[in-house]
Amino acid sequence: MSAAVLARANRSLRPAAALSATLVVLVGAGGCGKSSSPPSEAQGGSETVVTRTIAVGTAATATRNTTRLGGGGAVADAAAVARTAYPGLTAATRPQAVVIADAGNWQAALVASALASAPLGAPLLYAHGKLPLVSAQTLAGLRPTGASALGGAQVLLLGAAIEAPTGYRTRGATSANPYSLAVSVAQLLSIVRGAEPRQVIVVAAEAPPALAMPAAGLAAQSGAPILFVTRRSVPAATAAELRSLGRPSIYTVGSTAISEAVLAKLSRFGPVKRAESRAGEDATPAGNAVAVSRFVDGSFGWGVVEPGHGLVFANATRPFDAPAAAILSATGDYAPLLLLEEADAVPAVLSAYLSDIQPAAPKSQPVKGVYNHGWLIGGERAISAQAQAELDAMLEIAPHSSPGPGGQAGEEAPTASE
Repeated sequence: MSAAVLARANRSLRPAAALSATLVVLVGAGGCGKSSSPPSEAQGGSETVVTRTIAVGTAATATRNTTRLGGGGAVADAAAVARTAYPGLTAATRPQAVVIADAGNWQAALVASALASAPLGAPLLYAHGKLPLVSAQTLAGLRPTGASALGGAQVLLLGAAIEAPTGYRTRGATSANPYSLAVSVAQLLSIVRGAEPRQVIVVAAEAPPALAMPAAGLAAQSGAPILFVTRRSVPAATAAELRSLGRPSIYTVGSTAISEAVLAKLSRFGPVKRAESRAGEDATPAGNAVAVSRFVDGSFGWGVVEPGHGLVFANATRPFDAPAAAILSATGDYAPLLLLEEADAVPAVLSAYLSDIQPAAPKSQPVKGVYNHGWLIGGERAISAQAQAELDAMLEIAPHSSPGPGGQAGEEAPTASE
């Protein structure tokens, strides 16, 4: 990973500027088809549909195979994702609870990702002490019903110095210590589920955030809480939690930032496996995310090695976008997180992976095939329009045949698993 990528990945989140227009796309996507709500306004050609919602500063555009959410920074990105997952217009589209995380604390945001998992399914919003306008309006639109397992709490506050929004039942985990905060979230998950987790995800709190980002989607999909270690030790809070779980399965993400000594210490608490790249392989942020998407261990992990999936794309220099998008990994088309390292280019390792899982149309008709769909997080400063177009083409279902000599159809194109 380049020094420039690491430097950009470690920058703190800046407040999102409010946009003058209030826009979000309403596009549904699934493994075998897509549908869209009737547009109230069309912009940018026939493949871009935009309609209005109440969330200020959230915008989205769609191509045939991609949907872009957000655009004004991570605060707006989280709001757009939350309203896409939960329109809030019916009882079934209102969340039980909404998580509000400190917009200056990427570790707090990261551990919040596990709260997006079933059965809670909580989306994430960001606050700078007080809720920004876009977060406040989105929370009002989501209309959380209250999580009965958490005493009817509608809002879960993660991180120090967050002001509780008025008019909501709240519950908080406000430690400024990332190790203790992660344990508090793990314990909240145990309360919600009525059982302790049998799997945990471990990342280094001091790791480059870009390497930790794929843990967000993995935690949301699996329900495994995220716990922190340092590069050289297992902190007391983490050790106590692991000990209390009775030898859970431990999966590391971004383990190139964890020493072998720490990995050995972790093995005292349960079996340890790397859910990502090993040293000597492609350990860039993009390669690491691909490895997490491919990884599977029994019932744990994505194991995405064939077509027919949702996929989330984010910029590796924007660590707060990964937790913001986590709800997309736990609902809808259950999409793992993949990373670009700059706005204008699709990394070679990502391009190769998308080629491996590109769907091919069956001989019958393309309509009977399986489809990939991409969620793009952030505006064009995160992922450019050119990169969006390239990703759209890589996700497109491939024709099953080509004309042979004399105009005869050729053989059906093999799928990625053949």
